Amino acid sequence: MSVDAHARAVATTVSPPVPARRPSPGPAEAVVVIAPLALTIALGLWGIRRQNTMWGDESVTYQLAHRDLSQIWHTAQHIDLVHALYYAVMHEIFGLFGGGLLTLRLPSVLAMSVAASGVGLLALRLAGPRAGLLAGLVFPLLPQVQKYAQEGRSYAMVCALVTWATYALVVSVPRRARWRWAVYGSTMLLACLLHEFAVLALVAHGVTLVVSRVPRPVMRAWSVAAAGVVAGLLPLAIYSAGQSEQVSWIGGPVRLRYFLVVAVVGVACARAPLGVRGPVRLSALAVPILVLPGLLLLIASLVKPLFVDRYVVYGNIGIAVLLGAWMDYFHRLRRSSRNAWLAVVAVLAALVQPSLSLRTPQSRSDDATAIGATVRKEGRPGDGLLYLAGQHRILTAANPEDTRFLTDLALAQDPVSSNTLAGVELPAREIAARMLEFDRIVAVRAAGAHSLGDPREEAKTSTLRRHFRAYGTTHVNGARVTVYARDHGPSPKAGTDQPYRHHRPRVPF
Repeated sequence: MSVDAHARAVATTVSPPVPARRPSPGPAEAVVVIAPLALTIALGLWGIRRQNTMWGDESVTYQLAHRDLSQIWHTAQHIDLVHALYYAVMHEIFGLFGGGLLTLRLPSVLAMSVAASGVGLLALRLAGPRAGLLAGLVFPLLPQVQKYAQEGRSYAMVCALVTWATYALVVSVPRRARWRWAVYGSTMLLACLLHEFAVLALVAHGVTLVVSRVPRPVMRAWSVAAAGVVAGLLPLAIYSAGQSEQVSWIGGPVRLRYFLVVAVVGVACARAPLGVRGPVRLSALAVPILVLPGLLLLIASLVKPLFVDRYVVYGNIGIAVLLGAWMDYFHRLRRSSRNAWLAVVAVLAALVQPSLSLRTPQSRSDDATAIGATVRKEGRPGDGLLYLAGQHRILTAANPEDTRFLTDLALAQDPVSSNTLAGVELPAREIAARMLEFDRIVAVRAAGAHSLGDPREEAKTSTLRRHFRAYGTTHVNGARVTVYARDHGPSPKAGTDQPYRHHRPRVPF
């Protein structure tokens, strides 16, 4: 061996190993991020104004986000503490970009777009680029994702945070760096602070790690992160438990069918050999996040009804990943591409009708804008205004112009000054006395509203029954507006007994 060759051999032997560098993102990774992002934004902007209407829960967001931060905090002491952080975030966004209808919904569009990119990267890591792209494109097409991407509530933000926390979990398992687990824990905690039921995703993550049989150090690291999340959430959970009447309206599972359908489809897809990359199997990750949160809410509902589909909208992460990986598996089997394309076209065609429907006011359980416009149309200046029940005052509060010339007969203190959502009402006897001072009353009754045992509501209904006569009812999505008149009073204006159909309300934004 020559001297030079010997020197090279020695150098090779004694030189320290060069640390492996993480490969820079390639074109496939960029496509997996950008394509789902662009599709979700496009679908989110399509029909985002929903004919210039908003429903009751969005109306609450709209009203509270316009209050000062101190007022939001004081209101949260009485009600809606679970959404206080979201209202604070929207208050800042309104301050920067104005408090209009687009500003109310655009944060949800952007959040769901970020979630779509995260879903794509998650499937890419677990099953490859094609599965990642397909999963990322499937996600924004799901009807539930389209719905909550266009809603001024916290659910899209929660979905985005859970998505990226799940991605951080998958990345942290093989690398075990402490800072990665800190990112995972802080992202999950933020999701839980925006909505408490995001903690159910934490349970799903734990099941994923157990099923995947990860090493003990990984389980220990996850346990520490999970304990931090629970500790950070605990004060909010304890204080908000005193506001449990907020979910008293839930009489049974709300929109359960969608959850059952996607759960069955997801479990069926998981039977195929999907994604064998890395220490976390794709099915071990996707099935728990899809099934467990909703299942746990259903089990809890045996004691107290709690299941509402939007509380676990992040379960769509699981079905999107499973469908994307299954389509990739089907493609690798080299089955008939013609049949595959026909199936894709059929599915897209089936999604057209629900996608169109989701962008109409009728797709929500009520239409606060139309209710307020109907009150304005049916009322005369000086008429009395009555809400049956009082908490539904929020349905007309977004646009004060709708009720400006009417007298709220039961109101003692308005919502802003009382730091409540619907204000404080007078005692039952005073409400009845005030009602008798008016010849005409416009009454707003929300669909399914009942307040059995509330003396105020009993005073309202009994006084109307004894001293007034209903002259016409206008039915609006989620409520009915009835004009009452005293027998000796003037006749109500003509046309009040015609049903509400195509009246296009004017909105303040």
